[in-house]
Amino acid sequence: MRYFVRRFIILLCTLWVAITINFLIPRMMPGNPVEAMIARFHERGTISPSAMKAIELMLGVSHANIFQQYLQYLKECIHFNFGVSYTYFPYSVTYMIAHALPWTLGLVGISTLISFVLGTGLGITAAMRRGKATDGVLTMISSFTNTFPYFWLGLAAVYFLSFILKWFPLSGSYNTAFPVSLSWNFVTSVMDHGFLPALTIVVSSIGGWLLGMRNNMINTLNEDYVLLANAKGLRRGWISWMYVARNALLPNLTGFAMALGFVVGGSLLTEIVFSYPGIGYLLYNAVINEDYPLMQGIFLIIVVCVVLANFFADLAYVLIDPRVRRGGAS
Repeated sequence: MRYFVRRFIILLCTLWVAITINFLIPRMMPGNPVEAMIARFHERGTISPSAMKAIELMLGVSHANIFQQYLQYLKECIHFNFGVSYTYFPYSVTYMIAHALPWTLGLVGISTLISFVLGTGLGITAAMRRGKATDGVLTMISSFTNTFPYFWLGLAAVYFLSFILKWFPLSGSYNTAFPVSLSWNFVTSVMDHGFLPALTIVVSSIGGWLLGMRNNMINTLNEDYVLLANAKGLRRGWISWMYVARNALLPNLTGFAMALGFVVGGSLLTEIVFSYPGIGYLLYNAVINEDYPLMQGIFLIIVVCVVLANFFADLAYVLIDPRVRRGGAS
């Protein structure tokens, strides 16, 4: 219980620091985002002060002191009100994130889960067959694919499989001819558009999980408790999974928690390559258009998800490794 309370307090402190930094960074940047927005659409002439004031009120720009702005920002964060997007005006930041988030969770979330499960399982297999042909083939292939930048792999997939062979769509998330529903045509269209981006993420990331798990397994195999289990005559499969894999999984679990947290941020370059309408593609448009409210909202969502993922990973540690539970109770 003490371990949980301590971790929860750390969680709250981390969230407060992240929210505060997210509040300060845009206000420390030079220039006025409203003036930058007006300059893009009003190339000639000037705008009267009254018109400028009206636009600032419409976009929620405040000239109050920094402390009052901070309190107002905390209140708006509690209500998930991040303001109006400059790029997609008059839509709110919350509206834009809510429409992009499901696409990212479906694509990057499923791809991350698949690559983690496959990579971890293959890493265990390679470690238990160390020095044999299976280990050599898996290690060689994973080392080769792990060096590929995923955006380069995405460009190659688009060129050969979409442009040349025309097996998959070039861009987008579904065929706009089909209405958004649970109909078979729409579901198959989503799967068809998401296959190449998902394949790119899985192929480029599975090698890291495999090599990491293999190395952890090999290090754990040399522990004294594994030698003792072998001396007792326990079955090899039982030792591999319940003694070695269970303890070797902890570093991979930490990486998986971090990966899940960053799922919300999307796979930026992959979404840009495939013009996939997820959070990464939305963040790209926000950056190039100097859309500070949208950037601020996306950054905050990413930070919150990463912190929560680490918190739940710490709780999972307690279930997997009793030593953490004993240490937290001391």
